[in-house]
Amino acid sequence: MHQPAEQALRQLQASGKEFLELFGYGTLSLEVYKPVGQDRQLPHERDEVYFIISGSGIFDLAGTTYPFRPGDFFFVPARAQHRFQQFTDDFATWVIFYGPEGGEAP
Repeated sequence: MHQPAEQALRQLQASGKEFLELFGYGTLSLEVYKPVGQDRQLPHERDEVYFIISGSGIFDLAGTTYPFRPGDFFFVPARAQHRFQQFTDDFATWVIFYGPEGGEAP
């Protein structure tokens, strides 16, 4: 499977949503996410990773903040509070969910 970022962002824009699932295989789910103005997401029931496609800002993971830019990676364990903040208008990220509800054992 091959999914160019530009194509994913066009599909997302056409959907009128902030996120769109593009691929699923077993417990793996690939999404593209591009919030507008504010990140309103709540903690998720599965582990997830983010790969930043474009833009920059601050990522808050359970009270610890990290600056981000294209190419950066974040791991978020299931149920952890997290949010993208102060991001530029061009911010977009890949989101990969995987594993069982509640997360995998370390």
